[in-house]
Amino acid sequence: MSTKKRRTLGKSKQAAIVRFRGRPVKPVAKPLAKRERRPPAATGEIARKRAEVDAVLAEARKSHERLREAIDILPQGVVFLDADGRYILWNKKYAEMYGRSSDLFRPGARLEDTIRVGVARGDYPEAIGREEEWIAARLKKLYQPGERHEQTLADGRVILIDERLTEDGGIIGLRVDITELKQREASFRLLFDSNPVPMIVCALGDERILAVNDAAIQHYGYSRSEFEKLTIRSLQAFDAGLPWTGDERVATAWKHVRADGTLIDLAIYSRQLIYGDRPAILLALMDTTERRRAEARLTFMAQHDGLTGLPNRNLLRQQMDEILLRTRRNAEQVAVLVLGLDHFKAVNDTLGHGIGDKLLRGVGKRLRSMLRDDDALARLNSDEFAVVQSGVTRPEDVAFLARRLLDAIGDPYLLDGHSVVIGASIGIAMSPGDGDESEKLLKNADLALSRAKNDSRGTFSFFEAGMDARAQSRRKIETELREAVQGDTLRPYYQPLVDLSSGRITGFEALVRWPHPERGMISPAEFIPVAEETGLINAVGGLMLRRACMDAAQWPDDVHVAVNLSPLQFRVGNLLSLVVDTLKQSGLPARRLELEITETLLLEKSSEVLATLHALRALGVRISMDDFGTGYSSLSYLRSFPFDKIKIDQSFVRDLGAYPDAQAIVRSIISLGKGLGVTITAEGVETEAEVNCLRNEGCHEGQGFLFSRARPNAEIVGLLKTQGNWSSPAGAALVA
Repeated sequence: MSTKKRRTLGKSKQAAIVRFRGRPVKPVAKPLAKRERRPPAATGEIARKRAEVDAVLAEARKSHERLREAIDILPQGVVFLDADGRYILWNKKYAEMYGRSSDLFRPGARLEDTIRVGVARGDYPEAIGREEEWIAARLKKLYQPGERHEQTLADGRVILIDERLTEDGGIIGLRVDITELKQREASFRLLFDSNPVPMIVCALGDERILAVNDAAIQHYGYSRSEFEKLTIRSLQAFDAGLPWTGDERVATAWKHVRADGTLIDLAIYSRQLIYGDRPAILLALMDTTERRRAEARLTFMAQHDGLTGLPNRNLLRQQMDEILLRTRRNAEQVAVLVLGLDHFKAVNDTLGHGIGDKLLRGVGKRLRSMLRDDDALARLNSDEFAVVQSGVTRPEDVAFLARRLLDAIGDPYLLDGHSVVIGASIGIAMSPGDGDESEKLLKNADLALSRAKNDSRGTFSFFEAGMDARAQSRRKIETELREAVQGDTLRPYYQPLVDLSSGRITGFEALVRWPHPERGMISPAEFIPVAEETGLINAVGGLMLRRACMDAAQWPDDVHVAVNLSPLQFRVGNLLSLVVDTLKQSGLPARRLELEITETLLLEKSSEVLATLHALRALGVRISMDDFGTGYSSLSYLRSFPFDKIKIDQSFVRDLGAYPDAQAIVRSIISLGKGLGVTITAEGVETEAEVNCLRNEGCHEGQGFLFSRARPNAEIVGLLKTQGNWSSPAGAALVA
């Protein structure tokens, strides 16, 4: 055979070589032409077998293509290696993952060689500086596959490698790009580890704690290793359930126990996740302990008095509603006692608010000590307390309790070295007769308290139906008085002040009058107390001052006008500016204005009050003390301020000739006034005998119905024209 023919035959042999299952397979060689010819039957058998082989090879090629098509559509990278670690088959995803080395992939090429080339090219940053060590470790994992492992590529992607041995010693490798998952894990780890909120990951199955962040370690006091020995139930204080629900947006309230045994309140948010390769729960633990304590403090403050710690009116109403609900089922009654301290303001003014506060706390403690556990006690306002007594069968039981409370409160209190004595009055309302609702009972008890204070302080009074009618009348007066002030309905009426020696009118006292469109002229005794209680006295006083000055400016120049001031007007702080503005607007000289105050104002011993009085007097305004001899009269008041006039109260003037003791008091006041150089005016003069007695004692002025009733300004001009000598019967022309 020629050399050319041998080469051609060699090429034909190489072309006929195929691979089956990754190994070369040599087909049966074709018979040579010069060999001994076989019988036709043998030739047919050979052809048949050749056809079978060709069919098998075709089927193998077809299966190979189907396998390639199948693995190419997989989202994971897949590679098949033989027992020597040589490439047999790989899919497109595998080639894409290792794009920097894919030019080296061909059947029969060793994976080790491609890895070495990739390391040399820098495809595996983890191998830099320890190339051979890294390659050896990688090949060990290849030929002794076990757990999955991760591989980081030069472009930052992370590949999860899972390799398994086949029965013939080959290797099937699975590659999954977990770059996005690792990024999420890194974000989670950053948020988890660095989060200031304590966070715990626990297994969904056995509830074991798998991971905790630094905030949880610091907050609970357990170390990381101690945490990992616990289950989530180990931290729970009382609840046997689990602190997660199906709704991730809803927090559950829980109590946990710290390592030191202290309890903490938590709001727990939960979310399911996969931690590692197992289902788990992420718990975010918001400590609400301080917030709950603050809420509890706020709730307590909203329902209790800050000074005494007793329930306030709001909480008392709730307690009363519960008590009334219970007692409706039986024949028992409920008694509500509203207790008001008598003259508590005087304690504050004389001893200071610090002593006053201690006194209130002392009263609260004494009241509590006198009551049963079932009885409710509350502080309603500055100097009022309320007691609710249940299980009452007769009013005598309530009266007995009221006396005991008054006796207990009346004992002296030793406060900062001061022995303080305080009295009290009590108003009582009972259900169901006086009401079956908490608010109505409190209102009726308060009305009874007003009755007790007005009639005789230091005692108690039961509610009566007429009290509510009087209260309704008072509220109506208040409403209509506000309308009268706003509508400028109130008018000053003027009562003359007469010089007893000459019988001439020296001035007029302005007295407020209220002409009501339906009720006629309403008595000042009816609406002035309401004005003082509601603060309307400031508006009423200011209105009377302006009108009186405007009217007096039209009178003769030697006639002055006197206007009464309420202590409340001094407390507002604008009295001086009010007087200055009024004098300026009316044109009345300051010397013709006289302002009357009572001793009650001086009780306050306020530097602001004295400063205002001195400033008014510096303007030229005259200041007089009204109703001298009543209330808390003290000669020290006459030293505290240089009054221009003292007015003797009408209670000493009435029936002056019949009572020697009254004469002695009047004589003393007149003598005192002369010694101080002030004018003395007697109020309430109604008889000639009283005038004669006052004139004989040296009294300067008189005022009363004997001379004239209070008249509107329209009558004043005519009255001034009739001036005469009051010592003669002609003076009777001015008698109202």
